[in-house]
Amino acid sequence: MTKIKLCGLSKPCDIEAANALQPEYIGFIFAPKSKRYVSMEQAAALKKRLDSTIKAVGVFVNENPEITAAYLEAGIIDIVQLHGGESESYIRQLRSLTDKPLIQAFRIDTKQDIEAANESSADYVLLDSGDGGTGTTFEWHLLKKISRPYFLAGGLTIYNAENAVRTLTPYAVDVSSGIETDGHKDRNKMTAFVNAVRSVDSTAARI
Repeated sequence: MTKIKLCGLSKPCDIEAANALQPEYIGFIFAPKSKRYVSMEQAAALKKRLDSTIKAVGVFVNENPEITAAYLEAGIIDIVQLHGGESESYIRQLRSLTDKPLIQAFRIDTKQDIEAANESSADYVLLDSGDGGTGTTFEWHLLKKISRPYFLAGGLTIYNAENAVRTLTPYAVDVSSGIETDGHKDRNKMTAFVNAVRSVDSTAARI
């Protein structure tokens, strides 16, 4: 079954919607320059409202590893997503501070980017079209070279999610701007997105 990550949640109503829809993951953005940024205190309050079966992912951009690890230690997040230019040395340093899972994001422009993702020592890789939340896709044909399970991100919407899952069979799909209206999470779009992804799995199960 394709897993789902609803990213950029920032309000109690977003969490309520997620609890009803039961994605495997939700994401909190801790990059201060992001319009979806939440503070440590805000995220802690939201995590208390989150269904315990849903994993909270913290998205960081070139943050001090000790600060990143502190979010895990406090139980505010369950998984770290590295969305900057973090190196293998950075990953090793973070691993010395925590044994929790790590996701490393890659901006996909060329086959060399796919090769870098294949070689990452992170537990998971996320393949995106840019800095995250841009609403644009990348050239999906490049995915022919990926040799490991991956989170698919970048420009996913209620209109292309079903086709993406059916044709690319990613480990998980990650959506943020595609479930928003006027910059805010839209419960109807969140529901439609989850239903679109789940419909592929339901169809496959019947075959």
